[in-house]
Amino acid sequence: MKLKVTPGALRSEFVGTYGGELKVRLNAAPVDGKANKELIKFIASIGRCPKDAVKLLRGHKSKHKTIQCKSALIPLISECFE
Repeated sequence: MKLKVTPGALRSEFVGTYGGELKVRLNAAPVDGKANKELIKFIASIGRCPKDAVKLLRGHKSKHKTIQCKSALIPLISECFE
């Protein structure tokens, strides 16, 4: 799943789509991988799966990220914003 991440928000949440990507705001600063850790934690909590079931495939230092999640709920969430 492709995401556009905006770090430094008041809370972590999905906010819509942007150029074919699901847009996510994160309650973490983009420092020392904190935003990436928050993204994995957030996706795992939404998908109701363990954190090790969520993998960041691309975009470790970019706002445009590609993740893989083994939860069946995540594709349903992305469909809600299309």
